[in-house]
Amino acid sequence: MVNRILCNMTVLGLAVFIAGTARAANAPEPNIAQVKLINAAMTQQWGDYGLRPSPVEEDGKWCRRVFLDLIGRTPTYEELNEFVRSRDAQKRESLVGQLLEDGRYTEEFARHWGTIWSNILIGRSGGMDRRSLVSRQGMGKYLRDCFARNVPYNQMVYELVSASGTTKPGTEGFNGATNFLVDKVNAEDGTLATSSTSRIFLGLQVQCTQCHNHPFNQWKQQKFWEFNAFFRQTRALRRFVRGTRDVDFAELVDQDFPGEGGRPEEAEIYFEERNGLTKVAYPVFVDGTAIERSGYVSDVNRRTELAKMIVGSEYLEKMIVNRMWAHFLGYAFTKPMDDLGPHTLVSHPELLDRLGEEFRKSSYDLRALMRWITLSKPYQLSSRISSGNEADDPVTGANPQFSHFYLRQMSAEQLYQSLVNVGGQARGSLEQQQAERDRWLRQFVVAFGTDEGDEATTFNGSIPQALMMFNGDLVRRATATESTSWLGMLAGSNAKLSEKVNGLFMAGLSRKARSEEQKLAQQLLRARGPGKSAEALQDLWWAILNSNEFILVQ
Repeated sequence: MVNRILCNMTVLGLAVFIAGTARAANAPEPNIAQVKLINAAMTQQWGDYGLRPSPVEEDGKWCRRVFLDLIGRTPTYEELNEFVRSRDAQKRESLVGQLLEDGRYTEEFARHWGTIWSNILIGRSGGMDRRSLVSRQGMGKYLRDCFARNVPYNQMVYELVSASGTTKPGTEGFNGATNFLVDKVNAEDGTLATSSTSRIFLGLQVQCTQCHNHPFNQWKQQKFWEFNAFFRQTRALRRFVRGTRDVDFAELVDQDFPGEGGRPEEAEIYFEERNGLTKVAYPVFVDGTAIERSGYVSDVNRRTELAKMIVGSEYLEKMIVNRMWAHFLGYAFTKPMDDLGPHTLVSHPELLDRLGEEFRKSSYDLRALMRWITLSKPYQLSSRISSGNEADDPVTGANPQFSHFYLRQMSAEQLYQSLVNVGGQARGSLEQQQAERDRWLRQFVVAFGTDEGDEATTFNGSIPQALMMFNGDLVRRATATESTSWLGMLAGSNAKLSEKVNGLFMAGLSRKARSEEQKLAQQLLRARGPGKSAEALQDLWWAILNSNEFILVQ
């Protein structure tokens, strides 16, 4: 009987977006010029396409959404209650400000965004292989420091592209930014450094032109190798454990490049076209700007010049706006998100351009950009689809119009932090907690070992994910009923059963239990028998954590 009741509880999660208990706030438009810019552009396009946007999302669900997106976890029971009960008309703006600026959240904010950018720059598997030159610890430390101090985005990109020094914290000359390129510059004459740098920071997928001219636009093979020439002075050197041949860390250095023709004053490189013709390339940026051809670092540091041109490019701000929009709204203005090439269709071209300009004017303030997007009307909307916006469905291949919030699954990192937050109990020092999380995440990553460093995640409803949620160690800790655990303290309190059930639903789903769910809880209690209320609450809590509703960002 218990299993049948638990099944009913899990199925109830499928209908979460049909109704809710927390009333939606009026969510007045903030007096922020960039938010008004987004809202006006969206309203105009909704009208042009005959779309009627969904209503504003309920307070509890919106609070959960913004916690997950900004700091990577669900809100606590206390945080949610404080927000839902507030009568402040500007409480959404206040909450965003707290998550971005309040010192209580700085560490979580920095950890969350440091993890996101570690995955972007070195992948989820970067630094996990014993043969890798990457120090995942070093990469994470550099990025957490950047986000904690709100380092301007252009400065961060400049440092990542031009960095030299050692990869591992505690070593002489440590510079965590070196971990972005250290595994990419040596292999295949720096082709991975070329493709990754242009794609991640500029949204230009030049890897398509490595072996042939682009099939959809006028980009030529020449362009790839001209960009590649910027990395030919850069090498990654292995540093060994004293007295052994075991690699301890790596050092990224710039060295004179003699050129493939043996003339350092020209320092050319050669590539072969598909017709067998050999051609020459020198460092030229994607906009056609050439630099001095010398391979001597004392004459010109090619990578430093590249970093300057990247942060001066209009593609820099457009790419980060596109990336951030995709993070918060589920889809970017382009498909794929990191392709702004001339062949790519843009769903809202004028808005993308204007937001890029505003971001540059803000001195590349990432927190400001996050504020604009999370306070904009598209981010306030419910995930419920209405008859007025049924056509807005990017899953069918149509361009997203953002007339409702698009449901998506939590990332593995968000799920981990949320399970810890609701009772999974982080253990040990910060470094030990980070190591434990990395080990947990590793089970969902598959690295393909391709030239592009491709990898995939099995965190997509797979059997490993289901088994982990059913009986994994983290879920067992989150559902433990010992007197010192979160669930144990709730079960042992003097509150009524209905209040305890509401506590579980608020902690897990950011809403109170509905009447039918309270009835199912009573059935669980009867099925467990007298004196077994803790076990009944444990069953219910397990069902909540395994529901669709818990794992969705909506």
